[in-house]
Amino acid sequence: MKRELPKAYDAQKVEDGIYKEWEDSGFFNPDRLPGERKQGFSISMPPPNATGTLHIGHAMFLTIQDLIIRYQRMLGKKALWLPGTDHAAIATQTKVEKMLKSEGKSKYDFTREEFLRRVDEYVRGSQNTIRNQIRKMGSSCDWSRERFTLDEGLSRAVRHAFVAMYNDGLIYRGQRIVNWCPRCESTLADDEVEYQEKTGKFYYFRYGPIVIGTVRPETKFLDKTIVVHPSDDRYKDIVGKHFDVEWIEGSVRANVIADEIVDREFGSGAMTITPAHSFEDFDLAQKHGLSIDKIIDEKGNFTKAAGSFSGKNARESREDIVKILEKKGLLEKVDENYKYNLSVCYRCQTPIEPMPSKQWFVSVNSPVKTLGGKSLKEKAIESVRSGEIKIIPERFNRSYFRWMENLHDWCISRQIWYGHRIPVWYCMKCENTEMKPKESEIGVYNDVDILLKRADVVCPIVAIYEKDVKCPQCGETDRKYLLQDPDTLDTWFSSGLWTFSTLGWPEKTKDLKEFHPTSAMETGYDILFFWVARMVLMSNYFMREVPFKEVYLHGLVRDEKGKKMSKSLDNIIDPLDLIPKYGTDAIRLSLLIGITPGNDVNLGEGKIAGYRNFVNKLWNISRYVLMSVNEPRLIETAPKPLTLSDEWILAKLETLKETISADLDKYAFSHAGEALYEFTWKDFADWYIEIAKIEKGKDKMLLYVLQNILKLWHPFCPFVTEEIWKQLKTKSVLMVESWPMVEKSEQRPKEAINDFSQIQGLVSAIRNMRSEAGVEPAKKITAVVVAHGKEKLMNEQKAVIMSLARLSDLRIEKNAQKPDNALSAVVFGMEIHIEFSDIIDTEKEKKNLQRQIDEISNYIERVKAKLDNKDFTSRAPEHIVAAEREKLEKEREKLAKLKDNMGSL
Repeated sequence: MKRELPKAYDAQKVEDGIYKEWEDSGFFNPDRLPGERKQGFSISMPPPNATGTLHIGHAMFLTIQDLIIRYQRMLGKKALWLPGTDHAAIATQTKVEKMLKSEGKSKYDFTREEFLRRVDEYVRGSQNTIRNQIRKMGSSCDWSRERFTLDEGLSRAVRHAFVAMYNDGLIYRGQRIVNWCPRCESTLADDEVEYQEKTGKFYYFRYGPIVIGTVRPETKFLDKTIVVHPSDDRYKDIVGKHFDVEWIEGSVRANVIADEIVDREFGSGAMTITPAHSFEDFDLAQKHGLSIDKIIDEKGNFTKAAGSFSGKNARESREDIVKILEKKGLLEKVDENYKYNLSVCYRCQTPIEPMPSKQWFVSVNSPVKTLGGKSLKEKAIESVRSGEIKIIPERFNRSYFRWMENLHDWCISRQIWYGHRIPVWYCMKCENTEMKPKESEIGVYNDVDILLKRADVVCPIVAIYEKDVKCPQCGETDRKYLLQDPDTLDTWFSSGLWTFSTLGWPEKTKDLKEFHPTSAMETGYDILFFWVARMVLMSNYFMREVPFKEVYLHGLVRDEKGKKMSKSLDNIIDPLDLIPKYGTDAIRLSLLIGITPGNDVNLGEGKIAGYRNFVNKLWNISRYVLMSVNEPRLIETAPKPLTLSDEWILAKLETLKETISADLDKYAFSHAGEALYEFTWKDFADWYIEIAKIEKGKDKMLLYVLQNILKLWHPFCPFVTEEIWKQLKTKSVLMVESWPMVEKSEQRPKEAINDFSQIQGLVSAIRNMRSEAGVEPAKKITAVVVAHGKEKLMNEQKAVIMSLARLSDLRIEKNAQKPDNALSAVVFGMEIHIEFSDIIDTEKEKKNLQRQIDEISNYIERVKAKLDNKDFTSRAPEHIVAAEREKLEKEREKLAKLKDNMGSL
């Protein structure tokens, strides 16, 4: 019984229903997949922000990872794609604070607990949004294993990790200069700082015996040390000396030291240092035992050390400070067009203030006994260099090594309320504090006041569970005296554990044993350092193994002109807006075909519309087959080929299976998609289906090829393929069908492809000649083929040739003279002659032939001139010269044939 299918595929009507069927089947869960599956395969989804919404970057990674997992699932593997969301502490807290601001409030109008309840409420609502949007992209992830970086299991893992690293001496609390964001009121890691190129003023000031240059005069309040190079003869007499220098707030007692860090050729060869507000100067001050005095506070305002400027915003006070120095005659000059890089917070774009602060750090350079004496950094470098982890594309190895080699100790504490609270407590009763609060103050001050203003704690209490907190010195357990560190952990600390914490670590779970290390990590190249590198550090330390075996890095999605998408440019492509218009499959194909690993991809609505047209083409091909055959059903094995076209399509299909599988194994998604597109549209639709209409009796072959095409397309465009599959009267789900494997054939695949190619060439040549001669498509003509030894093949395929080429008569000759009044062509050594009497406009054809003759004649002259040039023939490689000679001969043959045709007219 033949099938009736709608004329057009309506994605909106079927996608949500199909996804529900997939989810209800339970097959997203690897434990519920049909059949025996011994080999595992796992991917950890890069967790999108719980408070975010789906954007085109998410659509990119969801599409690629879903393709990978569907392919591996169809290969018969126990495939797990573990989803989750990230609490994204700074971003989430910033969003909630903006909401409070619109209500005329701030976080300080709430207790910490009240504020966190507001955040949790907001996150829960947003999580449902992002989950549903992930579903919209057809993501076949195991929702039963979904994790959140702040859920109880992962929070326990984070505390366990902190305590273990602290006990091993890899986590410490120290006074270091950090990147501080006055807006977020928190530290930032080095790779969370972005740089914006700016043009501004560069000031030169007289400072005692030297001239110094700076972009930020406001940081120079307490500069009192001049540094020169030890071998600079200009300053050798003042090294080690002290003298008074007139400066911003009066006289400063300055001293001179020598250090090889100074560039003698830059400026005056001398500089002053600002230890509290420059990373380089901080290291220099520590090296030489200089005082480090903070003049800018956490809100970006001057401290009391700035004298009369105390409490004023530092950056806003710049010009006032310059005016003071100018009045004192200390301003030498100003460069108005100085180009420099301004460091800003990656979240809110606020200028960063480097400043000293007591923070928690992970030591990346300390030797680790369990890593064979290697440091975290050294082991992470070795993991990639040894090939344990393969980065795709390989060129990103250099970036990875460069970042790792320059990695400093990782600041993991953040001065925000939302996130994983640092599992450290301090005893306010114990004598182990340098400034013990009075009894009357206990419970009056909140923990932030006591810790940051009252006491510099000597003996922190580190514990996984709060119930286990007990002062080791005095035995105190009363929470009134035991106050937790107010800071939270850097979000990347918890997400660095993602590949194994989501599988149940620190417990030795079945999932952890079965799915770690994960098989692959797919993410954008822009978070190679933020996240991928940190996962390598943490997995090596805690698991004694790499977190994944391969890392595939995709590029950024830009608009069709190559510009970065932004609200200001109004060029953002929102996948949720386009899904109702074009369908999810079209968006997926536009993100898979035409991309290469590590390179940005240009995407416009036109490209998506083009793939919507292909999805409709696939539907129409399938509709024709299913409505043409007597009984749509599954054909498990390849039918026996009865004709050359059967042999050809089966041979092409086997080659395609091999190509697609090899491409997907090496993440060459675009090449696989292009090959599949070519086969579907051209080989199957344009040739085989058309021949099937002529030869008849091909139900099994049509169904078999279609079923294989649907399987091969499924990882790319799962919705339309699943909908078509349902029409085959099968209860099976395409998502868990077996991947088409290459079948050994005893037929003659190479010969069949070669023979059929000659038929295609012949038909195409006749079609081209008809077109060039202006023959109407419906008009049948006569052709003569001088086969030169291929008469048997041509006679066997005569009916096919005549039908496809729209011929009323076809004479196949072994040898024959060109008929009078005929157009001719040569293909595969066979001559084709078309009698043109009464079917073409002779004058028009003469003009067309003359145009071609002129073009080829000019081209021949250019190639001939090149070959006559001794400079070219003597210097160019031999194969290049040979190729040019071959071109010349081919063009001369074409020219002769064109002149022959002209002679006939």
